[in-house]
Amino acid sequence: MRFSVSHSISSCRTLLLIAGFVVLAGCQTAPHGPTSSQTEARADVRSKPTFRERGRDILLLRNAKGNNGVSRPRSELETHTTRTLWGRIRQGFLLDPTAIENARIDRQRLAFASEPRYFELTSKRSERYLHYVVEQLDERGMPLELALLPFVESGYNPMALSRSQAAGIWQFIPSTGAVFSLRQDSWYDGRRDITASTAAALDYLTKLNQMFDGDWLLAVAAYNCGEGCVGRAIEANRARGLPTDYWHLDLPYETMNYVPKLLALSQIIESPELHGTILPDLADSPYFAAVTIERQLDLHKAAELADIPAEDFIKLNPGFKQRVTAPGAYQLLVPVDRVEQFSTALAELPEEEHLSFQRYTVRAGDTLSQIASRHGVALGALREVNQLDTSMLRIGQELMLPYSASSPAAPAAAQPAMVASRSYQVRSGDNLWEIARRHGISVASLKQQNMLTTPALQVGQTLEIPGPASAPSNPDREPVVYTVKPGDSLFSISRQFNIAIDRIREHNHLGTHLQPGQQLTLRIP
Repeated sequence: MRFSVSHSISSCRTLLLIAGFVVLAGCQTAPHGPTSSQTEARADVRSKPTFRERGRDILLLRNAKGNNGVSRPRSELETHTTRTLWGRIRQGFLLDPTAIENARIDRQRLAFASEPRYFELTSKRSERYLHYVVEQLDERGMPLELALLPFVESGYNPMALSRSQAAGIWQFIPSTGAVFSLRQDSWYDGRRDITASTAAALDYLTKLNQMFDGDWLLAVAAYNCGEGCVGRAIEANRARGLPTDYWHLDLPYETMNYVPKLLALSQIIESPELHGTILPDLADSPYFAAVTIERQLDLHKAAELADIPAEDFIKLNPGFKQRVTAPGAYQLLVPVDRVEQFSTALAELPEEEHLSFQRYTVRAGDTLSQIASRHGVALGALREVNQLDTSMLRIGQELMLPYSASSPAAPAAAQPAMVASRSYQVRSGDNLWEIARRHGISVASLKQQNMLTTPALQVGQTLEIPGPASAPSNPDREPVVYTVKPGDSLFSISRQFNIAIDRIREHNHLGTHLQPGQQLTLRIP
């Protein structure tokens, strides 16, 4: 329902200022626990005006907005902050304001208020990601209180890792991440990818909301402890004739405090002045934009192209577990004011500065110089990519082997002559690096065979795949049984035995990854 507040702004503003002084006098706490006077103030809190009475103007305005998210008039205090990100979040609050008097929320609100630097520290971390989360929630018409959920989950730290191995700002455990298509491998963890994990989290919350008949509090509780946990609690209450809303359920201790934490944060964001909280300025504008890359790129090199510190670039792209991006086409997040700089510099990057990477696991007897020599990699490049200050290695240590995109991905002596060829039709999602890797050839030879001057490909385009010159295959020759060693890949095995990767896959019915100790049947030509 819309109504005018033009005649009441002055009186509401006066009430609000008076209420602010009353609250600030009675609700401040010290970082290490309440003083005796504060304890007395809390004990007497019910004899003082309630939060609803103290913030009457704000609450009336909140009640004026129904669950459909229709805009409603705002107080003068809110009006001058609506251009900030906090103001936008306030305008999108949709959760039930009647829960505002709940004692569990009060305890959490006092706990947050007792840490005066909480928002100063977490807002600094969240400023890279919060606007994007708000945008995604707005597009789906979801409550903007949910943008505060990563504060509760991880403090907006994409590198947060819990004891249960939950990772990223949304704290997905591995199994739930897999259910929502967040890829997790040795190169990349989608749970830490800001855009991928946000999409997955909002999909999950939407599913939970539908499962619990549109009750967002039950959906948020289920996000914490699982839909089965909340469902069982509802059934138990129903069997005993008890209410089945969130506040009456018997849930795990953490979940009992989880929803109150979110609502307490919402109340503080709604009216920070009533709680002695200063919210750092956050602009309601995008922090980053996505740029698609078609081949692997060293993140430090990417930061150099964008002309920003490597640390800042990595914080925007925490999904990559190595210093380099994963093989294949990916999106890199770049500060909006650096997108043009980055895109131009990337397009102009000389071919010899493009690198592809292969993982290698150090074995007994390996030295850094031997590894560099064996794989045709410059020793200095090997040191730089792996950030090695010494030549000391340990068995099992993983190294990234950088190969120039204009040179073979193995020592020249190990390269067979390429003469024969076969056709390959480009499929959706293909790129030159992936096609070359799949067929056990270098990008340079693939480009040379097809006279390609750019890495761009078209779906349906036909490529000629150069093949190794070899003696005709002998059908009577016994196949070789090869045991996979640490550090092996289909690429390295195909090079070693001069067999196309597709042939190895076909003969062994392989998936994506190899495991040390796995036995392969190799039909050598």
